[in-house]
Amino acid sequence: MNEFEIEITFPNLTTGSYAITSPSTPEYNCIAWAAGDTKVWWWPDANDQYYWPDEIARDESLGAFKSLFEKLGYQRCETSDYEEGYEKIAIYVDANNKPTHASRQLSLGNWTSKLGQIEDIEHPFYGLDSPKYGSVAVIMKRSKQY
Repeated sequence: MNEFEIEITFPNLTTGSYAITSPSTPEYNCIAWAAGDTKVWWWPDANDQYYWPDEIARDESLGAFKSLFEKLGYQRCETSDYEEGYEKIAIYVDANNKPTHASRQLSLGNWTSKLGQIEDIEHPFYGLDSPKYGSVAVIMKRSKQY
């Protein structure tokens, strides 16, 4: 996807700075990227085609996605502000409260996302609020893993 197509899909990116940070790849998706995995696609699909931890409900609910990140050591928090010593993720939902996307905070406060099968981008927190992804429903943090 070129920058024009990205900006049409995510109009909030035109008001802030963003950068494409990787070439497109179908190997992993936004959930895997937020979890730190670039090897497999993570999604709780009913047909069991993608990776999803066995102990987490395999349904497309906000509860299942929160449980996934809790299993990875995250806890709910109230702010997207950068906090030294913590890693943060944001879970997006659509108008029906169905998860659509996850992003991860970078070390200086910007966010990073994998856009489906296309590129990874670095973006401001609200840059991906859109009809396609909806908006952030939950922010979670964990102590940085060293």
